Order: sequence, then structure tokens, then C-alpha cells
Amino acid sequence: MTNLAARPARIALVGDRSTNVVSHTRLPLILDSLAERDRLLLDAYWIPSEDAEAEDAVRGFDAVWVLPGSPYRSEAGVLSAIRTARVEGIPFLGTCGGFQHALLEYARDVCGLTHVAHAENDPAAEDLLIEPLACSLAGHEAGVTIEPGSLAESVIGAEHTVERYFCSYGPTRHLDTLREHGLRFSGHDEDGHVRIVELPGHPFFLATLFQPELSGDGSRPHPVVRALARAAVEHASRDERRMAEAAV
Repeated sequence: MTNLAARPARIALVGDRSTNVVSHTRLPLILDSLAERDRLLLDAYWIPSEDAEAEDAVRGFDAVWVLPGSPYRSEAGVLSAIRTARVEGIPFLGTCGGFQHALLEYARDVCGLTHVAHAENDPAAEDLLIEPLACSLAGHEAGVTIEPGSLAESVIGAEHTVERYFCSYGPTRHLDTLREHGLRFSGHDEDGHVRIVELPGHPFFLATLFQPELSGDGSRPHPVVRALARAAVEHASRDERRMAEAAV
């Protein structure tokens, strides 16, 4: 069993909170269930995308979760939060819009593709990394095949899963470049389209085009959400140990 930190793990929920986004309304139940069922205590703070533009917006947190709800009021803020989590080794989860923007941040800041864009934010851009899906997945369920030996497989515990979507955009171009620079595409739909990405070597960096927060009724958190919570608690525990050692 995971050792709990002396303090609740602090998680930054990045996005523009809205009662019109179902995944946002699910979060209180999910957080309560993580505490009651799994003894994973998370102290959650909403950070609007505009506030996330501040350089230290998510520093000091034990996890960062970029939630659905795009277009975000500030693309720059969301990308900044993702960059901080990636560079500083903070456990990270991106779902739906968070998945799309994780790819965008990586393409620009790691691969040097500085002009790639998201069609929802900049539809007239010449080089679109994220484009409208040929068939919208809004309100759909679909199968995902997961690569053996991946973080996603260890988290979900299977090589195939059926997940819920509420999404109309996905990655199209430059995927080989993203892969060559270290990003792993660990989940695909039946047509081979990327649905899960992860970053090997990072303590926990996972993003899904599907929305695990929509699994069931929220009373039994999806394995991906539980894995983020465990990573956050472990991060908090490490911080506690470092502080204790420094005080000796």
C-alpha cells in the first residue's frame, strides 16, 4: 500500500472551471472517492488558464492535471503549466484538451516546431498539429489498444480498454518528429490514431484524448486518475522526507 504523506498532496487543476463541462462537475465526487476508497488525500486547487501564465503558477504542487474545457481562455497559460510539470518532474495528467495541449507544448518547446498550432485556437494557421477529427468523438465510446510494457498498460492493467470521449480535435501531423524526440504513443484506436501519450523517464507524465473522469458515475475513479493521485501522494512524501533530512 502507498505510504501517505504527512500532508495531503496538492494538485493543481488547470482549466477554466465551468458547470457546463461534465468532467468538471465530476471532480468533487472523484476526489471524495479517492480519499474514502483508496486513502489518497488530495488538496485540489483550481487554476484558471489565465492565472497559469504566471511562471510559478504550478510550482510547489505535487501534481498537475490539465482538464477538458477547451478552447481555454489562455493557451499560453495552459502550455506554461504543462511545461513546468514536464521540466520539473511534477506528476502530470492531461485529458482531452490537456492531451492536445501536451502535444502542442512538446512540439514547440522540445521539437522546435515553434509555428505549429491548434485549429480550435488558430484555425487559419498554416501548420496545424491539432486538427478537427474526421469523425467527432463527442459523446462516443471507443476501444483503445495499449502498448505492452508502457506506463499506460501498467496503470490500466490491460492491453485493450473502452473509453468515453467528448472531443472533436486530435493530432495529425509531425507525429514522427514527436516520437523521435522521446514522446511515446502508447495507445491507439482501431484505425491507429493516437489516443494516449506518455513521456518515458518522467516520474509520471500521461495524457489521454479520452476523458477518464467520465468513467462510470465517478464513485469509482478510473485507473488513470488513481495513478495520478498515487503519483501525487508519492511526490508529497518525497518532499516531506527531503525537508526532514534538511532539518537534521
